[in-house]
Amino acid sequence: MNQMERTEEKVEFQTIKSEELAFGKNNFLEIARKKAISERGENEFVSISRGFVNQTGEKRFKTSVSMPLDLVEKAVEALKKVKGE
Repeated sequence: MNQMERTEEKVEFQTIKSEELAFGKNNFLEIARKKAISERGENEFVSISRGFVNQTGEKRFKTSVSMPLDLVEKAVEALKKVKGE
């Protein structure tokens, strides 16, 4: 399928559960289990997003990485190894 033939598929994202870790002056990490829902079905994944709270108190997101659920445990182990545990 080339660029001209692509059709936009509507994808709805739902947050199933999330935890927030504050750090620094006004920064945070959001670790969330989410679900993408489209006409082709549903897909659950975990996302880790970095953000900040602006001067008006609004949360703004800078970057994000997501991974399938079956990769989470391996990612946790890799993080521990990198950290030195």
